[in-house]
Amino acid sequence: MTRMVYFDNAATTPLHPEVVAAMLDHMHHTHGNPSSIHAAGRTAKAVLEKSRRSIAQLMGCAPSEIFFTSGGTESDNTALSGLIDRGGVGRLISSPIEHHAITHTLEYLGKHRGIPLSWVQLTANGHIDLKHLQVLLSSSPNAFVSLMHGNNEIGNMIDLDVVGQLCRTHGAIFHTDAVQTVGYFPFNLQQMSVDLLSASAHKFNGPKGVGFLYIRAGLQPEPFIHGGAQERQQRGGTENLHSIVGMTRALELAYSHLSAKELHIRALRERLITQLRERIPEVSFNGDVDGNALYTVVNVSFPTHPNGEMLLFNLDIHGICASGGSACSSGSQVGSHVLQGVGADTTRHHVRFSLGHQNTTEEVDFVVETLTQLLASP
Repeated sequence: MTRMVYFDNAATTPLHPEVVAAMLDHMHHTHGNPSSIHAAGRTAKAVLEKSRRSIAQLMGCAPSEIFFTSGGTESDNTALSGLIDRGGVGRLISSPIEHHAITHTLEYLGKHRGIPLSWVQLTANGHIDLKHLQVLLSSSPNAFVSLMHGNNEIGNMIDLDVVGQLCRTHGAIFHTDAVQTVGYFPFNLQQMSVDLLSASAHKFNGPKGVGFLYIRAGLQPEPFIHGGAQERQQRGGTENLHSIVGMTRALELAYSHLSAKELHIRALRERLITQLRERIPEVSFNGDVDGNALYTVVNVSFPTHPNGEMLLFNLDIHGICASGGSACSSGSQVGSHVLQGVGADTTRHHVRFSLGHQNTTEEVDFVVETLTQLLASP
């Protein structure tokens, strides 16, 4: 049987066994609707609010600032649509390499709400150009800024405090998509200049289909989903309780021994980068691989090779799970807007490897050896 090496943790992570156990326990024993006033409903409500308090404590904010959603995409849409529908936003500002949950939503809102939309320029290695951001903010009163904390494709990170202070100085609202960083970096939102933050459980070994949105106290966005008074009238619909329980346990586990997990993953990432540089001639990397970047993501640019077009397929045959990233923009191959945004070479072959705490040095070595054989001189 072919071994499986899972290096696609930025797409989704495996459920932690303790998360499964916590979810099963509540699926068996917590039957009530949290909105019901009888004993079963009160029990469910108590579980819901305990989860909210636990997540708020881990994120360094008040429980009243945490709202449960179906995941990162809904959290992003709620943040953007809710504040814009509330009124008073004079300009939308984001970057061309955001997740499509942001770019597509902003394009839609800009078109249908008639609000100007500006894209921040990027530096040569794919970072946000802070000078250009400041220029945009200086000429844009009442702006709404959405910039992701860590890019899911190339790994580049922004400094939340620097960007947040810029926004605060110019009276702008600042939202960040932190889907790739919650559970991997510590947060103390009460001390940070962030107004809204999106997170998704399945990125930190929790269940799919559940996430949360942090909304700083005092902001009152319009609901994105109507239909009920749940989540303090911010999000209609009965809460996905067993998944919320799973997300809470996953976040608790993620922040347990975080430093040791980070050191382990960083060592794997460095081993992967070093060996690729040593064994594959002309290999390069997309994004700021040696600088301010996620310690979980490596976006590799391989030189042109006859096996390159089928590289992901061949990796899959060898039991290696990774993600592709073509910079091609012609024909039916739309390719990666992120790689296009950073000017990746369209003649090369791009693969994203994303690591988790469950990965091993043996797996890194196996991946490098497989790539070396696949990309050997024809």
